[in-house]
Amino acid sequence: MTMKMIAVTFTTADAWMTFAIAVLLLISVFLSLAETALTRMTVSKAQVISEKGGLGSKRILRLVAHPEEFLNVVLLVVLVCQLVQATLVGLVADNLFGPWGLVLATFVNVVVVFVVAEAIPKTWAVQHTERASRIATPVVWWMTRFWPFKLIAKSLIGLTNVIIPGKGLKQGPFISEAEILALADQAVFADVLEEEERELIEQVFEFGDTICREVMVPRPDMLAMADSLTVAEVLDAALADGRSRVPVYGEGIDDITGVAYVKDLVRASRTGRESSRVARYARRAFFVPETKRISELLSEMRVRKAHMAVVIDEYGGTAGLVTLEDLIEELIGEIVDEFDHEEAMVERLPGGDLRVQARMSMDEVSELVGVDLPEGDWDTIGGLMFHLLGHVPFEGESTTQGEFRLRAEQVKGRRIGMVRIEKLTQ
Repeated sequence: MTMKMIAVTFTTADAWMTFAIAVLLLISVFLSLAETALTRMTVSKAQVISEKGGLGSKRILRLVAHPEEFLNVVLLVVLVCQLVQATLVGLVADNLFGPWGLVLATFVNVVVVFVVAEAIPKTWAVQHTERASRIATPVVWWMTRFWPFKLIAKSLIGLTNVIIPGKGLKQGPFISEAEILALADQAVFADVLEEEERELIEQVFEFGDTICREVMVPRPDMLAMADSLTVAEVLDAALADGRSRVPVYGEGIDDITGVAYVKDLVRASRTGRESSRVARYARRAFFVPETKRISELLSEMRVRKAHMAVVIDEYGGTAGLVTLEDLIEELIGEIVDEFDHEEAMVERLPGGDLRVQARMSMDEVSELVGVDLPEGDWDTIGGLMFHLLGHVPFEGESTTQGEFRLRAEQVKGRRIGMVRIEKLTQ
């Protein structure tokens, strides 16, 4: 049995291709490191680096804040380098070892290139993100300004968007509210944030999703006076209720004609005009729909320098009113002053039961009991009771929802005042 020996001849062309393979491999290593470092870096961390100063600190912030400027270019160059390098490895291996060279080339491209050009640089970039970013930024910055790279990358991305229509990378990267809150939880655990700061972050997110109907003083709780009353009568009512502004109406509560400011009424009273009609001193009212987001309303109230808005329903009737204080309380919690004499929103009773005001929102009650209560056309726990019972409850009447019993502890006319929440025993 004889064995045929394979003659290995290393030509000048093979030498040049080997050199090109090494160069392309080094470029792949560097760009893999750059991609991982800059995409892993957060904008907040980049801002800290920018404030510290040093090599490329301002450019790091620019690249991290606008990944669409560099990521397409980097990925394109990496892809080209790896494809050309793989082709050259195959040619050299085929020239040297014949058919067995293809097997060797496959091994080199799959194992060696993966370890050297992918795993090692990316792992190092993860472990030394700031240092890797400083090393990579000058080259990546130059690449983003080199017009041939930008032109080719944009052309290919344009072709991609034609094939698969979409918003493209410019609209990203995306991060959800849940991810931000998860990061805040980790920051609290690491003593970077206080628990109160984490709660404020969550309240900011909720603020953007809240509408006027959820925070307004409902129509039955409004203090509104007829505009035919005298300055003295309205002033007495406002002072007795601790109000600085009182809506006034014409034919009825659905016909709000303006807002009377206590300071205007005091001024009129001191000049001997307390018997004048209050309509004479009422200022123009600001009306908003009940579905308006309070984040938008806050901006409008700042521009208008308004402290009160009348909330109207879809039929144009008065649904309630919302004040600047109501909006601020959605962010920082209840603000209690010397004029607030409201009952506590929540009272914990012996045995673990809860007594809450019927106008407490479903989100707040769900958070309080630790269970997601059903949502629907109602916004409050009182509204849920009306839905479950199908009629106005009498005082003491109860109904069940899941593992809880809801009892109407206080009923005034057709309104539920307080609701007792009892957990049913298993």
